Amino acid sequence: MRRYRGSMRPIITELDNNKRGSIRTDVADLVMVKYKCSSNGVPITQTNGSTLPLVPGSSKDAEFGGYNPFDHRTVQYPTTDMETFIHLLKGSLGSGILAMPLAFMNAGLIFGLIATATIGFVCTYCVHILVKSSHKLCRRMQVPALGFADVAEVAFLAGPPAFQKFSGLFRGLVNTFLTIDLLGCCCVYIVFVAKNIKQVMDEYVLDINVRWYMLMMLPLVIAMNLIRNLKYLAPLSMVANFLVGTCMTITFWYVFQDLPPMKSAPFITDWHKWPLFFGTAIFALEGIGVVMPLENNMKTPQHFIGCPSVLNIGMAIVVLLYSTVGMFGFLKYGDKTEGSITLNLPKDELLAQSVKVMIAVAIFLTYSLQFYVPFEIIWKGSKHRFTSHPVLFEYLLRVLLVVGTVLVAIACPNLGPVISLVGALCLSFLGLILPSCIDLVTCWEEPGLGRGYWRLWKNMVIIMFGILGLVTGVYSSMLDIIVTFNQ
Repeated sequence: MRRYRGSMRPIITELDNNKRGSIRTDVADLVMVKYKCSSNGVPITQTNGSTLPLVPGSSKDAEFGGYNPFDHRTVQYPTTDMETFIHLLKGSLGSGILAMPLAFMNAGLIFGLIATATIGFVCTYCVHILVKSSHKLCRRMQVPALGFADVAEVAFLAGPPAFQKFSGLFRGLVNTFLTIDLLGCCCVYIVFVAKNIKQVMDEYVLDINVRWYMLMMLPLVIAMNLIRNLKYLAPLSMVANFLVGTCMTITFWYVFQDLPPMKSAPFITDWHKWPLFFGTAIFALEGIGVVMPLENNMKTPQHFIGCPSVLNIGMAIVVLLYSTVGMFGFLKYGDKTEGSITLNLPKDELLAQSVKVMIAVAIFLTYSLQFYVPFEIIWKGSKHRFTSHPVLFEYLLRVLLVVGTVLVAIACPNLGPVISLVGALCLSFLGLILPSCIDLVTCWEEPGLGRGYWRLWKNMVIIMFGILGLVTGVYSSMLDIIVTFNQ
């Protein structure tokens, strides 16, 4: 029987001549029907015995030589390229940028620059292959869009029979790691904002426990996260980007005053310090969790990847900014570099103290974007239980999750190293290892592994790089935890 290219396989037993006459059953195909129905608003019961297409056709389908998923996406509040670009910058520019000078202290000026550019390139490439795999799977399965966990599950279900049994496992891993990592980041953001505000208040007003600042932040955090549409978060992201840019400008002004010569700092450090650099850099640069929601909500998703594209321009700016902050921050403060570059600024100058306030506000506004993805994961898996008043229960769940993150931050105000450990574990898997596995499984049969199995070797190199990042990230985080607990 001829194989159907560019469309969903029929739900019948299929003879695959490329597999020594093996018979492929319809188990995976039945699951694909579930995806087509749920993604296009068609009840599954309507497909039984029906000859009607699950997706309405359009005149552009023939033009593109088959199903075009972009024509069938129905997003209620689509974001423009500029709005997506702003969200991407804000999702990638977290508090990790403030630790880049410390990362360079563990790598050296020249080696830090080369390694940061390498990590940024690999992370960006992994996002490319993840989004490309999503587009391929959307065309094969004839669905408009797939989330991160959907891409992982469908890739294995639609792949070779030996891989299909791992589909549920990989979907669960994606959802679990994303939820833990991003909610953990929300907890860290609460601690970060409270501690920066406390340092300023201690200097000019009064000295109170940092936990009181977290409680005072709670009503504002709840109100901000009652915004349900990603489109309406764009103004908050624009304000946060402006504040980050202002803070970096003021910080550079202090850094470039009486800047030491380049030869005053080592170009490369001892190799046993490199794991601390790699763990910090990978955790800081990786923003894989916000990629698929941003691409799925775009008005023109074909502009997300390519050359030039929203992704390439955004990540180039992110890597350039991280490298600049890391190199010159380390060159300025040398062995006295703190965990956050703002802690090196003068404490007796109002302008320097204003940097802490502005960066605290910027990170505070970033909370909503980090909260968006884990909430969507949890709500999608639980909303079927609340069919009577879904909007009310959605708001209640938002409030409960926000309160939970603040309570965790209050209970563990020094949880930064612990969350870094979770982030290193999650992001090395989600950002490097998993996209390479998805690319392999998606392309295994069509278009294949390439001449000399180049696609296999390429992805194996990235997977090994991800394992290196995982091991070094865990190592550096464990060192931080030991130091923190000893203190």
